[in-house]
Amino acid sequence: MDSIATRADSGHCLRTDASSSVRACRDDVAQLTERLMEAVFTDIPEWTDYSPVTRADLQDGCRRFLTRVLDLLGTKAAGAEQDDVAAAIGRQRAAQGVPLEAMLRTFRLGGRIVWEALLDRSEAIPPSVFRETGTAMWAVIDGMSSALVTSYRGTELDRVRRDERRRHALIEDVLSGRAHDAPFAAHAARELNIPVQGHYVVAVAVGEPHPLRLGTETSLAAKGIRSIWHDRGDSTVGLIPLGPRSPQQVADELRPFIGGRAGLSSTVTGLAEIDVAHTLAALALDTTNTPGEGALTCLDARYPEALLLRSPDLAQLLVHRSLGPILALPARERDVLLCTLRVWLTENCSAAHAAPRLHCHRNTVINRLQRATSLLGRRLESPRDHLELSLALTARELLEHQAG
Repeated sequence: MDSIATRADSGHCLRTDASSSVRACRDDVAQLTERLMEAVFTDIPEWTDYSPVTRADLQDGCRRFLTRVLDLLGTKAAGAEQDDVAAAIGRQRAAQGVPLEAMLRTFRLGGRIVWEALLDRSEAIPPSVFRETGTAMWAVIDGMSSALVTSYRGTELDRVRRDERRRHALIEDVLSGRAHDAPFAAHAARELNIPVQGHYVVAVAVGEPHPLRLGTETSLAAKGIRSIWHDRGDSTVGLIPLGPRSPQQVADELRPFIGGRAGLSSTVTGLAEIDVAHTLAALALDTTNTPGEGALTCLDARYPEALLLRSPDLAQLLVHRSLGPILALPARERDVLLCTLRVWLTENCSAAHAAPRLHCHRNTVINRLQRATSLLGRRLESPRDHLELSLALTARELLEHQAG
């Protein structure tokens, strides 16, 4: 019993000796802070990127860290992984933009400096207790580093979310027309890293599950095309400064990345006209009747269709006036006459050229045209007649596509 008591008293004495050394270091924390400040800075810039931090701020952070290390040593690292001092330092440095690697290195250096200070007093601490203190020492550093990383990354994630919300709101404002205000346009251009002036096109893409291939923005940037893509729930909108490229060149580069269907606006000038370009891109998308993936429709190639879609009531009247009697026929005869008229107009009103495409004889084409002329009650001879009939056929296709 006496030997057991003796060992217990000895262990208590050893722990007391270790605690005394920790308290001594605690009294020397100002000197330890200066040693850590000197150790932080090296000739390797990425290890010492504390440029956003003042020297007084950094010194205060080092002092708080070292003080908490010594405090936690007295509790054998209890609660180190949830340490509020390390978490506060992580939040502060993340907000200041200090790299996480630099912070972790500083924590390791601080742990080394505290350990060296304890080594200087090792003659007062028996080996068994010293070993226990060393284990606790690195448990403290590991735990506080974990708290730092968790806090730092959480702060960064919050910042990214705030930046994304701000970016989303900024693009929405540009699309709504706020860039007509010159100060706002300058602010938006600076935040989005795009020019205020210069030529732009806008793309609107739709489709499931993804309107665009992954990495579209990065892939286009690798080709020298700056673009900003913005999800709006039912569509994805792209703002694309043209730079030295033509709209057709941009369309050719963009087409492989379309995962659904997309419309591309005509050229506009400056951020102030992005709202107009967005409307035109959506209009171009509405004119497309090409199913499947990878369909990109340029407004510059679809002006007649766009004009008809902008005036749906007039388009309906045009269809009724120009094609009404043919549309009233039974489906089979109706479709044959409409197809014949469409191909005949495409072949510059030549029955001879239309016949091979319709897989019939030239005289058959002529007979069908005579039948159509009779039903419509007018001859299809003048350029105006051809234009009106062509627009009516196009309007019918568009209206059917929208209805279907």
